[in-house]
Amino acid sequence: MAPPQPLCIALVAGEASGDILGSGLMRALKARQADVRFIGVGGPLMEAEGLQSYFPMERLAVMGLVEVLGRLRELLARRKALVQTLLQARPDVFIGIDAPDFTLDIELQLRHAGIKTVHYVSPSVWAWRQKRVLKIREGCDLMLTLFPFEAQFYEAKGVPVRFVGHSLADAIALQPDRTAARAQLGLPADAQVLALMPGSRGSEVKRLGALFLDTAQRLLADRPGLRLLVPSANGQRRQQLEALLEGRSLPVTLLDGQSHLALEACDAVLIASGTATLEALLYKRPMVVAYRLAPLTFWLLKRMVNSPYISLPNLLAQQAVVPEVLQDDATAERLAAQLAPLLDGHERQTEKFDAIHRTLRRDASNQAADAVLQLLAR
Repeated sequence: MAPPQPLCIALVAGEASGDILGSGLMRALKARQADVRFIGVGGPLMEAEGLQSYFPMERLAVMGLVEVLGRLRELLARRKALVQTLLQARPDVFIGIDAPDFTLDIELQLRHAGIKTVHYVSPSVWAWRQKRVLKIREGCDLMLTLFPFEAQFYEAKGVPVRFVGHSLADAIALQPDRTAARAQLGLPADAQVLALMPGSRGSEVKRLGALFLDTAQRLLADRPGLRLLVPSANGQRRQQLEALLEGRSLPVTLLDGQSHLALEACDAVLIASGTATLEALLYKRPMVVAYRLAPLTFWLLKRMVNSPYISLPNLLAQQAVVPEVLQDDATAERLAAQLAPLLDGHERQTEKFDAIHRTLRRDASNQAADAVLQLLAR
């Protein structure tokens, strides 16, 4: 009798946040399944857990309606080749992690070919392009959502769904230790500290980096003891930030990565819209959210988005808890005016943040692994 074949699980993640979620899911699956093989596309964390990645995950990391056009031919060719590879490999299940414009079509084709499919991290169908839910219902055996309001949306649309919570909510302590974080960074315990987080992509730092530094310059005029923390996502972002800091006399501590340490140490944060706003929420740090896009992308999105909010804290609270300052409204003067009172504390924000943190703290990776294995058992 031939030995049983190992379980084959295909996963595709498109950016760093997906790599984190994917690696946690893989670790939880390995703890439950002794003989399992992983194939697909992922980053260094997923590769460290044993993923055979067919090409570098960075080739999928592109954002914006206009920006993606320059890479469209490559993305379509990679997706076509990946589908053919997976159809030949016949994994037991395919898990698309975020990157919906790339992964949803893969799920549809694989499910039509008899391969079970899971999508981990809901696209923002509740906010814009709601007709995508029809494609999701056809192509997806199971949707795993990070947030409860997403699960409610899918239940109403007849899509099999499970709310698993967010792994960051599991990893980040309910009560962060600001004193210890400051000691690690060599910052005075009694100083006012502002974190500046203009994003992890080059385009984001290009549009927001100088604006955030101009905002800090304004705040320093009234608060000469203010200290600044600026984490950089990688070496390229650090070079960008160093270039922006040339000629400025600012009390900046520039960090390599360490965004969580910066959030734990600061009193408030000026932050680009994105996953980092969830991290700031989980660290209970008052924030102002700012964002700028290419003008055409912003014009298109304004006409397509149904949600009144863009930031995760407001979406999760279902009310305007944090200020959102967008596009031409995002000026140094306006941002400084919004940030100044937050540096002195803002209990309304942080009380909401604590309640949301407790809701999302569900042991997400293990919940997701259980849901995938239950699907396979069916």
